[in-house]
This record gives sequence, structure tokens and C-alpha cells, in this order.
Amino acid sequence: MDIRNRIEKLRALMAQNGIDAYLVPSDDDHASEYVNGHFKAREWITGFTGSAGTALITRDEAFLWTDGRYFLQAAMQLEGTGVKLMKMGEPGVPEITEKLKEYGGITLGFDGMTMTAKEGAELEKICGNIVSDKDLVGAVWEDRPELRPSEIWEFPLSSCGKTYDEKISFVRAEMKKAGAGILLLSDLMETAWLFNLRGGDIQNTPVFYSYAVITEDRCLLFTLPGAVPDELKEKLSEEGVECMDYSETVGVLKELCTEGKTLWADRGKTSYSLLRPLSAEIADKPTPVEMAKAVKNSTEIEATVNAHLKDGAAVTKFIYWLKNTVDKEKLTEISCCDRLEEFRRAQEGCFDLSFPTIAGYMENGAIIHYEPEPETDAEVKPYGLLLVDSGGQYTDGTTDITRTIAVGELTEKMKEYYTLVLKGHIDLAMAVFHEGTNGKELDEMTRKPLNGRGLDYNHGTGHGVGHVLSVHEGPNYISRRGSGALIVPGMITSDEPGVYIENEFGIRIESEILCVRDGESLAFRVLTQAPLEREAIKAEMLDKKELAWLDSYHAGVYENLKDRLTPEEASWLRKVTAPLSDH
Repeated sequence: MDIRNRIEKLRALMAQNGIDAYLVPSDDDHASEYVNGHFKAREWITGFTGSAGTALITRDEAFLWTDGRYFLQAAMQLEGTGVKLMKMGEPGVPEITEKLKEYGGITLGFDGMTMTAKEGAELEKICGNIVSDKDLVGAVWEDRPELRPSEIWEFPLSSCGKTYDEKISFVRAEMKKAGAGILLLSDLMETAWLFNLRGGDIQNTPVFYSYAVITEDRCLLFTLPGAVPDELKEKLSEEGVECMDYSETVGVLKELCTEGKTLWADRGKTSYSLLRPLSAEIADKPTPVEMAKAVKNSTEIEATVNAHLKDGAAVTKFIYWLKNTVDKEKLTEISCCDRLEEFRRAQEGCFDLSFPTIAGYMENGAIIHYEPEPETDAEVKPYGLLLVDSGGQYTDGTTDITRTIAVGELTEKMKEYYTLVLKGHIDLAMAVFHEGTNGKELDEMTRKPLNGRGLDYNHGTGHGVGHVLSVHEGPNYISRRGSGALIVPGMITSDEPGVYIENEFGIRIESEILCVRDGESLAFRVLTQAPLEREAIKAEMLDKKELAWLDSYHAGVYENLKDRLTPEEASWLRKVTAPLSDH
């Protein structure tokens, strides 16, 4: 069934139910960024495969809103579907709420489980009538993947650093301070973190579909049937955790959340349909788990450092292999992805990738979140640039790294633009800043080298990284919009400026950085260990501090990785990490 036919079937159901417009977000029932295939309704109804976007289907029009990371990809995938691309943030492009206001007092439909309570409340103010109890896309999606649970497993104390008892005591203390008798955790990463459990319900993100409800004397964990092995269930029971069926969540909440009670729930992460029938007062704010999860403890940091050593070795081996193979045999973007995954999985403790590898050769590299498919799989030839954004899930940490690699001769333009991106990357890595600094201020500083040449990039500069959880984690972000969360010691964030020249090439450099104390100020420690592209650097464009930082970083990469490589790889690494200041 092609996209136009899918949309027509949806419109027929809309008409039967008196719905004028139907909204299809990218979320699952937990506001997850990455979701199980069962929840990819927006992808199915539009054909757009990016991780972020919202579709609006009316009786005679269809729209898709997405952000700058996906403009080029969405334009290609929506061609011929009848779905109009709405480029978020671009001049003259209305927001979804503004578009809905244009229609007047319409009846709007959506699946209330996949819409957050915060978004649902905003839609109530705009539309004349809301129908939130009908999953119409699911009704026409004949071959929809079934939601099957993976087996939940214990996450080792050697990597997480704190026991469940320590974490639940902290959470209850925070609940008492806030005057909340009940806490609801809907975010899958928060539940996994609290119980020191992991699963495999979402590709590349080791979480499991669940809710947690915590009171002063009870802790309820709701999971899909069969997800918790009997032995683990018995252990959890001994720790005071009541394991219940996922389908019982709404009923139990109704029993607990009576009038006079206060439920602590983050409306921005909790389903509209889940909170709507509850009588309790809602304390709407980030849960205590969100910040505790984002600020890594010493054990988590030490484990993550170890994960980056292994990951750095895998990426370095890949770069060496690529440079020594590209002119000898035919390589494609997909074959490069496969080879990098082999290097990664050969490392101890690597059990998955942290997201599908982005490998874009030349003009494909200009598509910010490009993921090669058989129909787009470009041959990698011995000239120009290959952008590779990849990461791994290790039992001791989650990694995310981008290196733009010279696979042959480069133009002066490529070198100049690479060095401008590198300057921004280094400037953020070297930043010394005061407590109370948020991501917006750091973002402005990172963009300056590119902005000075009239260049920019249409994505954030950095995102938080989870600990053996999602590769994208809030509340810490470095972006134009900033975030409510300040950057504080213990947070791990990415540093990833870039530049993308449509139909030519793309450049991005990304490393993970840990916020640390530096006397009275704060600074960053770079965790990622892999060489930067020496052949693309115009050393004369770097100032003395940037050059000194680069030489110091490269010296550390060599010392940290040399014993993890073959003699040939180590010899090559020594050459490509030699001081540039000597030249």
C-alpha cells in the first residue's frame, strides 16, 4: 500500500468518526525519542523515517513537521506522497498549533497515549473538540509489528555505582520535600536507571516498556507480560518491588490517585490519556530521577572512560582500515558501516550499537542524519570526505562519536571548512565557565568560527548522553534554545559542530565531554579517544591555544590507544597524532 492509499484509508476512518484533522506524533506511550517498531505510526503514514517529526492529516491536506537535521532527508522521502514538508523554525512556516488555529473550531483526533499531557492540554485550548481515544493509524495498519517484550536483565553495580535501595531512598526523600505522596515514572530511561535494570524493547536503546509508581511504602513496577524472569522477579520482590502487568497501570493509578492526593508526574513525558482520568492534584515538574540520572556518579564516570577507550580503539582501527583499503577495493557507505560495527563488537562488553551508523560520502554527508539504505548506498571513492557518526552500547558506557575522514585528495574549501568546524569543537572543549551557565551560552561560543565566515549548522551543538541508556539524554543540551537545566559537574554532553554544503559534502566533529570543576569555575574533560583528520587541518587557521589543545589531545589519544592496536595501526596512529605545532 503506497503512502497516498494509506492516507486515504485514514481519511475514511476520520470521516466515520467525525474527525476533521488527525495528528500523528513520533512518540510511543512514554514520549521516547527512539521507539519500538510497533509505535512507528508517523513513519508508516508518511514514509519519512527520521526519528523526529509530527504528521497532520486533514480531510484534503497532509503535512509533516520536522527539524533542520532532517530537511533534506524528508524532502526526498516525501516526494510523490502528497505530504507537504513543514520546515520547523524556518521563516514563514507556521508551527503545528498555529496551523490548527487557521482551521478554527475543528474536531481534532489523536491517540492520547502517544501524546504527552502537556501537548494535549495545549491542543484542548486550540481545537473545538478533541477525540483522543482512537488510534486510527493502528486501525488501518494491517501489518503493524507486534509489541513483544524482551527479557529484562540486571545492570551490574560495577557500572552503575549505586544500589536500588540507595536510589529509592533518595527518591522518597525528594518526594517528601516536594509534598508528593505518589510519584509516576513514565520515561523508560528513568525506570531502567532507578531499578538498575536494562532490556531490549527498543533498537539500540537498552530499555523495556514499563511504568513505575512509588509511594511512601510501596514501589510498583509495571512491565509487559513475560518480561521479568522468575528469578529476577523473586529478587525484586525481596527488595520490596511489586511486579505488575503493564496493562494494570491505569487502574492502579486511579485507585491510588484519589482526591486530596498529590501525584508527582512530568506532563512533558507522560501520556495525555494516562493522566486525564486521575482525580489527584498533579505536581508537574521533572522527576527527581531526571537530574540524578544526568549527573553521573564516580563509578559511572570511571566505567564510561573505560568504554571510550575500547570505542576509540574500534574507531581508530576503522579509520586505519578505511584509509588503507579505499583505493584497493570497492567500498560503499553500507560496507563501511558493517566494517565499523565488526571492529566495535570485537571490543569486550559491546553488546549493541547506540544508534544506526550514519556514514555519508560527499553529498550524502550534507544530509545531517543520513542513514545509508540500499537504494542510496554510495560508493566511497579515494577522494573527498566520508562523514561517520556512530556509537556503541557497552556494559560500562554509551558512546557517540563523529569523525569526518579524508579518503583521498581534498579541496582547499574542504580543508578550510573542516578547520572552521574544528575550531568550534576545540573552543567548546576548552571552555572555562561559571556555575549557572546554560547550553545557550556555550552554543553561541561554539558557532563563532563558522558564523564569522557566514556559515552555520541547523542542529544543536550538544546533547546529554545516558549511561548504558539512550544516546540522547536530557535535561542537558547545548543549543540555540538552551534548556532549563544548567551544565553541572558530572554531566556528559556531546560537542558536535558541523557544516553541510548541499550537493557537495558535510563535515561534523563530535566527541563526548564531561563537565568537571576547575578551581572556582567549570570546564570540560574530553572522554572520546580517536584521532582528528590531520589531512584536513589548515594549521595556520588555529591560534596558539587551539593548536596546543589539539597537540595535547592527540598525544593523549596515542598514549591511551597504542597498546590496544596492532603494531601497524599504532605506528600509523603515532604519525597522525604527531604535534602539528612542529610544522
